[in-house]
Amino acid sequence: MVVEPRAFLTSLFEAAVEAADPLAAIRAHLPERPKGRTIVVGAGKAASQMAAAFESLWDGPLEGAVVARHGPIAACKRIRVLQSAHPVPDEAGLAGSAELLRLVEGLTPDDLVMALISGGGSSLLPAPPDGLTLADEIAVNKALLASGAPISAMNVVRKHVSRIKGGRLAFAAAPARVVSLIVSDVPGDNPAFVASGPTIADLSTPADALAIVSRYGMTLPEAVMRHLGSKHSAAPKPDHPAFANQQHHIIASASVSLEAAAAKARALGVEAVILSDAIEGEARDIGRMHAAIARETALRNRPFVKPVIILSGGETTVTISGDTYGKGGRNSEFLLSFALDIDGVEGIHALAADTDGIDGSEDNAGAFADGSTASRMRAAGADPRDHLVRHDAWSAFNASGDLFAPGPTGTNVNDLRAILVF
Repeated sequence: MVVEPRAFLTSLFEAAVEAADPLAAIRAHLPERPKGRTIVVGAGKAASQMAAAFESLWDGPLEGAVVARHGPIAACKRIRVLQSAHPVPDEAGLAGSAELLRLVEGLTPDDLVMALISGGGSSLLPAPPDGLTLADEIAVNKALLASGAPISAMNVVRKHVSRIKGGRLAFAAAPARVVSLIVSDVPGDNPAFVASGPTIADLSTPADALAIVSRYGMTLPEAVMRHLGSKHSAAPKPDHPAFANQQHHIIASASVSLEAAAAKARALGVEAVILSDAIEGEARDIGRMHAAIARETALRNRPFVKPVIILSGGETTVTISGDTYGKGGRNSEFLLSFALDIDGVEGIHALAADTDGIDGSEDNAGAFADGSTASRMRAAGADPRDHLVRHDAWSAFNASGDLFAPGPTGTNVNDLRAILVF
């Protein structure tokens, strides 16, 4: 096998991102033109790219707005692109949520609402219900991010502390037809969990949200707890007549992107295996599990025969205890744990990265690691184990020169972990 490991791994990341390209995905799911108006709403890390793709494909009049994160965006001619903060909401997000709700007011059964939804929309669309403030929603978001709860559980809480999530945006659009095109970044691709489902109702209840708060030991503002204990926090259910004229389509997902990465590897002469597209759990623990599989393959040619690329997707979590933590994200933390457990083992090279191009608090998507990474960190004056304890993986990989920073990709189908063993 003749391959340069990092170039090879980068090509797999690029194949995975290309498979989630909004233009091709939206083209395959265009609905019929309505008799009335076409209103576009949306939110997420891929919102501007989805909007640009939709308006380039739509043969007819349209209007609307989407909310993307602060930073570079795709240019749109007919759809306004608003911007707000991620992962912690801001005032701009309040204005964005209000504008989306305004756009769907007073519609008729002849009108069409196109909802372009991708991961990240939960933070980008703050809309605290009556009696709560943006500060309350920020406190909820920070508690969720530090809790270690899986994304599905986090979004159950979010959708019961909102005027727009949990199907409420689609509810407000009734009786118009609502078609949601969704780029999924959640394990299992449940559309109600992507961006906390602003256009998708589900069966979760305020009692479920309170149980999650208790299970993960979260401390939320008293006003939020009172709200969750009241009837006003209940979201509309899927059998409500307001949802009778609505459709949704998962147009891109981790599963499709992993298959594309596997196909790219095979085309380059390396066998590929996919562990799962829905792996969840504490990032450092999942890192150790992947390292054990990689070591076993490298040293004993089992459970896979080398050369092989081992792929997985999903969304790990990072549980932060206390107020002391450094820079990084779940992919960087996963890989730092992985690097420690393959320390000194030859023939293993890995990339862990968020397909949206941004992992956590900095501008990298993730990082590379191999059997020499931990020792190179130490040589650069960074103790990798100490950095792992302090949730400061970015600084460790920055010291060793192993950060992976492709920039924002315009899509978001969660994390890609690619481990080459040869």
